[in-house]
Amino acid sequence: MPSSNRTSRVPRILRLNHAGMPVSWATWYEASRLYARDLVIWTLGDPVIKLRGGYSRKLSQVSELDIHGIVACRGKIFERGSLVPPVSNPALFARDGQMCMYCGVESRDLTRDHLVPRSRGGADSWENVVAACYKCNHRKGNRLLEESGMELLALPYVPNFAEYLALINSGRILADQMDFLRARFARNSRLKAA
Repeated sequence: MPSSNRTSRVPRILRLNHAGMPVSWATWYEASRLYARDLVIWTLGDPVIKLRGGYSRKLSQVSELDIHGIVACRGKIFERGSLVPPVSNPALFARDGQMCMYCGVESRDLTRDHLVPRSRGGADSWENVVAACYKCNHRKGNRLLEESGMELLALPYVPNFAEYLALINSGRILADQMDFLRARFARNSRLKAA
C-alpha cells in the first residue's frame, strides 16, 4: 500500500460504465476494490499506480495489481443526458474560469450570485447562478440584472456530465483522462479551449 504522503499525489481514476460513459472519479483504493471484485471490464491509458500485495506460497510470487487511469466497469447504465450535475461553488467557479462574470476580475475569492435572487423565486440552478466577486455581488444585491444596470460577460450554462467531472477534479486530471472527457464535451463548450 502506498504511504500516506505519496497517496496525495496519486491521481484519481476516471470510472466509466461499460458503454464508455463517464460516471465518477474513484480513489486508487476504490479502483483496487473494483479490480478485486472483477468489475473492471476494460481500461484505457497506462497504469498510474502499481499495488503490491502479499507473497503467495502457492505461486511463489508477490501479488501485483496495475491500476489504470481510466476503467470501465460492469453494472447498470444510467442515461446521464437527462441528469443535471449538482451545483457546487468549486464547479461553478471553475465553469466561469475563476472570474467574476460582471467585472472580469480573476480571483480565488468568489461568491455565488443568483441572477434572479432566491428571495424573488430564483432557483439555485446552473442557468441562474454565476461567479461574482464580493464587490459586484454586493452591488447587484437583491435586484435583477435589469434593475441593477449590470451586464454579464458570459451567459451561464449547464455543463454536461463529462464537463462536470472535469470541473470538479480540475488540476489533477491526467492528459489521457482529459482527452477522454474533452471528446465528450458539448460542441460549443467554453471548456474545450481550456
